[in-house]
Amino acid sequence: MTASATRPTPTPGILDLPPYRAFQPPKRQGRVIRLMANEGALGPSPKAVAAFKAASGEIHRYPERGSGELVQALARHHRLEPERLIVGNGSDELIELLANCYAGPGDEAIHTQYGFVMFKQSTRAAGATPISAPDVNFTVSIDAILERVSPRTKLVFLANPNNPTGTYLPHDEVERLHRKLPEHVVLVLDAAYAEYVNRNDYSAGSGLVERSQNVIMLRTFSKLFALAGLRLGWGYGSPAILDALNRVHGPFNVNLAAQAAGMAALADAAFQEAARNHNAAWMPTIQESLRKLGLEPVPSVANFVLVRVPAKTGKTAEAAIEHLAKAGIFVREMATYGLAEHFRFSIGTAEEMEALLAELGQFLGRTHG
Repeated sequence: MTASATRPTPTPGILDLPPYRAFQPPKRQGRVIRLMANEGALGPSPKAVAAFKAASGEIHRYPERGSGELVQALARHHRLEPERLIVGNGSDELIELLANCYAGPGDEAIHTQYGFVMFKQSTRAAGATPISAPDVNFTVSIDAILERVSPRTKLVFLANPNNPTGTYLPHDEVERLHRKLPEHVVLVLDAAYAEYVNRNDYSAGSGLVERSQNVIMLRTFSKLFALAGLRLGWGYGSPAILDALNRVHGPFNVNLAAQAAGMAALADAAFQEAARNHNAAWMPTIQESLRKLGLEPVPSVANFVLVRVPAKTGKTAEAAIEHLAKAGIFVREMATYGLAEHFRFSIGTAEEMEALLAELGQFLGRTHG
């Protein structure tokens, strides 16, 4: 028997997936501006940092099972029913748990063309088949999703607002999708960027959750609350869905320091308002400046912008990314999403945005302003 014949074999489909590679800027001297990961522009709340440090003296203790105090804080902050809440080691963990609980070999889970990459990854890891529904003008198409629903469909993943496009669906469209889905299909509403949205026709989905048995809304502390390094997310779902998830997640899945920082971040209303105001002020400014440079930003309601470098500029997105990197400014390439003419960057500080525009102007042989 050869060595290769005795080698362990992963579940079918696992090795077909490209490994997820989160980009990390190389070590370098001088300025480094990180705009590739949609992180909070202002950094974390000072109150969250203080709570994190205060928790350090207790790290020899196991954290509270089920994150009970944090659950109650979330319920008060968002005016939600605590028995419908679950906290995870980032919303990524909850996506993985949903795939493992509701899909397996022979099943299908639908995601959108430019949806969060973890939807497809987690579906494959569970042994199920991911089905892609094409977007229209960088926006999710409900009709395309519904056309792909089959007896094998067990989950529909919908990021709203969507990453990496920054577009969103009005509440009425999400309701229409839910009405037309079979009752056995779980609708997963990933609202990671909900705190940034300022549209009268938008809803993150809590009301739909409370009226349904097959809907769960996912949220995160990584964006507006700027706690990405602590990996803290949460979900709001029907009792039946939470019962399944609570049977399979680890008993101490959220660490003690993350729970403490999360509660402090929720209590800092002034910081949340400042972060929202900063993003709201810079989003229209940056998009208009990009257009003046001859670039084509996709209108965004989140804290990041997807930008096309049109051929008429005589430049490419790849060259733009390389130029910015040489200046110590790191943005996200989009070729892995099938968007080779685009790059994505998050809204940073005022100084970072000015530096980005200046470098793009130099790259294109133009000036912004």
